Amino acid sequence: MTKIVFKGDFQNQNLILPPSLDELIPQVHPVRVISHIVDCLNISDLLSEYKGGGASSFHPRMLLKVLIYAYLNNIYSSRKIEKQLYENIHFMWLSGFSKPDFRTINYFRGKRLVGKFDSIFTQVVEHLHSEGFVSLKTQYIDGTKIESVANKYSFVWKGSVEKYDKSLREKVDMILREIESVVSDEEQEDIEESFKTLSTEDFKKRVDRISRRMNENSSKENGKQIKQIKEESIPKMEQYEDYLNIMGERNSCSKTDPDATFMRMKEDAMMNGQLKPAYNVQISTENQIITNYGIYQRPGDTVTLISYLKTFEDKFGEHSPTIVADSGYGCEQNYEYMFNNNMTPFVKYNMFHAENKKKFKNNPFLSQNLYYNKENDFLICPMGQRMNFIGKRKNVSETGYVSYLDIYQAQNCERCNMRGPCHKSQDNRKVEINHKLNYYKKTARDLLNSETGLYHRSMRPIEPEAVFGQIKANNLFKRFRLRSIPKINVEFGLVALAHNLKKVAKIKEENQNKREKSFLNASFVIQYVLKSNQLRKIA
Repeated sequence: MTKIVFKGDFQNQNLILPPSLDELIPQVHPVRVISHIVDCLNISDLLSEYKGGGASSFHPRMLLKVLIYAYLNNIYSSRKIEKQLYENIHFMWLSGFSKPDFRTINYFRGKRLVGKFDSIFTQVVEHLHSEGFVSLKTQYIDGTKIESVANKYSFVWKGSVEKYDKSLREKVDMILREIESVVSDEEQEDIEESFKTLSTEDFKKRVDRISRRMNENSSKENGKQIKQIKEESIPKMEQYEDYLNIMGERNSCSKTDPDATFMRMKEDAMMNGQLKPAYNVQISTENQIITNYGIYQRPGDTVTLISYLKTFEDKFGEHSPTIVADSGYGCEQNYEYMFNNNMTPFVKYNMFHAENKKKFKNNPFLSQNLYYNKENDFLICPMGQRMNFIGKRKNVSETGYVSYLDIYQAQNCERCNMRGPCHKSQDNRKVEINHKLNYYKKTARDLLNSETGLYHRSMRPIEPEAVFGQIKANNLFKRFRLRSIPKINVEFGLVALAHNLKKVAKIKEENQNKREKSFLNASFVIQYVLKSNQLRKIA
């Protein structure tokens, strides 16, 4: 029987010269990329948060490196990060064997970095720009919804709050009227004046005034009602007011995360598009590297674009010349802003693909296909009848943007043979045209159908959409763990920064492998030539 030989097991043997952690980590490993880039950052703003005195603090540069590397490895829990500092040699190398506990890590992420992280992210992108990874000349923009940590049943709807608040105030006002008519007949004028308002403060004053005027002869029922209003109704009114102030222009909020808005999510356990507390996350990418990001409370992408583009200008000092986005961003206000700021918008509008189909182009009854005489300002209907300008209509969007639509009407549709397919109105046909928007659409359509536009259209699905797929599917980041926009801005910033540095590390590793491969090929050729020369001499 053949003898079985095992490799030696020296588990308990002491080493005279133990290996250092630096020897165990490859030269192109992501931890080295993170350490190098974070060492290049100016963190004076972050250092200003430390007051000094007392026990020594863990250095913020070290904590930042640990957090970024944790997010790069899909580790988002502060307790799990603490565990890695005891078990993982890469975390040990980054921390220099320091072992902050989970409270320190969580406090640094949720308190220290708030308001300071934008500067850190901007510096990293500028560093990548200096190394040629991004040019900052093109932004591929897209958005996605990421669920909040709030409970999905903690919803507060604006319509319901307004309804219940109005009902409560009317009920309390009616009760106070009855009591006031009994206890203060002599000051009826003051009472009538107070009836004109329904603010919470006025209700408090009225209740206090009634309480002072009530005496021993007052009925117990009135005293019981006044007590109930003080202890239940007034606090409820204040709660309703707080909810309305928190929501502002939003239609909902969450009780456990007031900054979150209920949005319809594409991916959920029931696969039926449930409404959940979430945030609308916008990103810009170039070469699949995130160059900017923003957190918004509105579920629609259209109203976020202008403020989002302004954040890019605030960070880098100028706008990108080229903007690429899908049809969720195409509207008059957005086109106007981009054209006025010397940006070239390769941005679709909602009817872009429909207008390129034969069914749309060959339909003579659509208002977009009617002939327009610009000089005399009139349209021509499918029967050749003139449609004259009869007035304008003002339209105000939810953001307050004002647009104007010109109204045109045909002269006589009564005996027209095409009246049925042309329009259903009993009067002569009216058409509303937004000439300014039509001009923007035509310009955008020409840009999108150009050679450059076709290239950007082919790149957009593999730029921000692929990045979101990487973050949500591969990195399993589908739900925030912190509450409120300032903290969530830090949390997603860490996700974006980790994604960027992971991408950079991979590119550097590929370049290193190519250099090694070319070096080996060159060495092989040299050895082959030398050996061939030796053989010739021998021959």
